This record gives sequence, C-alpha cells and structure tokens, in this order.
Amino acid sequence: MNAESILEISGLTTVFRIGDREIVAVRDLSLAVATGETVALVGESGSGKSVTSLSIMGLLPRGVGRIAAGTLRLKRKTGEVVELQTIGGDTLRRVRGNDIGIVFQEPLTSLNPVFTIGEQIAEPIRIHMGKSRQEALSDAIQRLEDVGIPDPHRRARQYPHELSGGMRQRATIAMALACNPTLLIADEPTTALDVTIQAQILDLLGRLQKERGMGMLFVTHNLGVVAEIADRVAVMYAGSLVETGSVARVFSHPRHPYTKGLMRSVPQLGTATLLREAGTPLPTIAGSVPSLMDLPSGCPFAPRCPYRIEVCSEAYPALADAGEGQFSRCIRWQEI
Repeated sequence: MNAESILEISGLTTVFRIGDREIVAVRDLSLAVATGETVALVGESGSGKSVTSLSIMGLLPRGVGRIAAGTLRLKRKTGEVVELQTIGGDTLRRVRGNDIGIVFQEPLTSLNPVFTIGEQIAEPIRIHMGKSRQEALSDAIQRLEDVGIPDPHRRARQYPHELSGGMRQRATIAMALACNPTLLIADEPTTALDVTIQAQILDLLGRLQKERGMGMLFVTHNLGVVAEIADRVAVMYAGSLVETGSVARVFSHPRHPYTKGLMRSVPQLGTATLLREAGTPLPTIAGSVPSLMDLPSGCPFAPRCPYRIEVCSEAYPALADAGEGQFSRCIRWQEI
C-alpha cells in the first residue's frame, strides 16, 4: 500500500442478486484516496457511486449484495492496514465510525428520531474511545460547536425534527467526525439543501479536512461542487470508472466522450438565454443510461457515444493512460 494512501481500491466488483440473476452494480473499480486529499466520485443516478460507498463501509444488504472481486485496503489510525472486504463482525464495527466516517444524503433519515442529537454523537465516542456517558456528552457538545451550530448545549438536548435541514446535516457531520476518522465518505451531503446552506456545508467540510488532515471521498453528481472542493475526480458510468485524473486536468481536457458530454451540459451564465434566442436547444447527452440488467456488450457508453465505431460494441475497453495522471476508458481518447 502506498505510504501516502489512506484507502486503496483495486478491481472492485460488486454484484446484487435479483431473482436467479446476479447484476453487476460496480465493475472493476480502482482508485485511491491519500491523506488530506479529496477525491470526487461523479456520475448520474444509478452509476454505482453509492454502491461503492456501501461496499467500503460493509453496508451492502445481506443476502442481496456482495463484493465479488477486488480488494479494499484501509490504513487505520494505528497505522495497521486492513482489507475491508475480508473483515467482519467486531473488527468491522471497530473500523466503522472510528477509522471511517460517513455522511449520508438525507440527514433526517440517517438520524434516529427517538434519541437526542447529543446522545447520537456521544454513542460512537463511548464505544470507540471508551469514555463515560458524561465525558462523551461533553465531547459531543464540543463537536457541535466545531461544526458551527450555535448554542450547542441546547441543541444537544433536542431531537432531529427540531433542527433545520442545514443544522441536521451539520449534526451528521459532527457524528461522522466524532472519533477523528482518517477517512470521511460524504455521500451527496448537499443534495437536499438549498444553495446557500450547500455552500456553508462545503466550506465546513473543507475547513475540517484541513484541520484534521483526513482523506475524503466525496460522492456527487454536481460538477460545480467538484470544482470547488475536490483535488481529483473519478467519473463513473453504468457501474464502470470511465475517467479519472486531477480536477484541473479532467475539466480542461476531458478524454472520455461521457465526461465531455457532462461538461458541455453544465449551464453557463447567460448561455441559456442566448441559445433560446437563437432557437438552439441546450446541449444534452443523447439517449439514456442503460439498465444494469441489460447492459450493452463492449463499452457501456457506446450506444450514446458520438465517437463510437464498430469495435466499441465488441470489447470492454481498458483504462488507457492519457498522461499527467489522467486515465480514460476509451479506445479513441486521443481524438477526444
């Protein structure tokens, strides 16, 4: 494992059983997150982003989802390296919440409605750090203050439904970071929030990451958020990693037709008005995402791709080295 890496994923393949079939939700995914680095996992709904997060956390639905291949190596706070796909039981419970924290998309569904905010943040502190109930509650109040919640003593005694959406999300961040994990997984943490609160949450995550030096895997479909918070980006499509590299490189020189289509589809200030006046439709990616139950042969993006040739429908392409740390799963990346 690389000395700078906190998380290394190699060849991850995750499948789900539906009836008598196994459907591949994530296929041959490889990426790494280093200390103090933010890696954004980008793609449309159903591309495999959240399944990747659940695979890392060991939260795949039992009897339905499983890791069929690959390794997920995590460097714990102690320096010990564990393979997440092989551990379970007590060992996995010691890792979750302690070495890996996760922030989910909708805080109202990830917080327990019958326990106060303070009790929920104090629980991992008691379990993983061995503190007394009173000590843990005191630490929980400090965590609420750390994430910018005013009057944290009062908020700690309140229940999730008594807080606003932005405060609930701050509380889930406080819970995820309660034990100072080395890795934070943020699974679309700003999607349910308005733009002003979204900006505050992004600033908060960036500040806390710098203060604590943790790595962050940021799952999103919003390219604007990626540009603001991430160092590197990994673009997923239909369960496959199709392009990866530094944010600056991928945004300025996309080497996969799907990434290029995503970039063209981002509205620019004033562009929509000009296009409407000219009678020109906004740029879109033709077609729709294929069902994982009926993926096309060869490249999964081929049916929607303006660059496709016959061989694209015959063989699944490998990740090609496009230089300067950028990789593209396209045989025509040089032309793109």
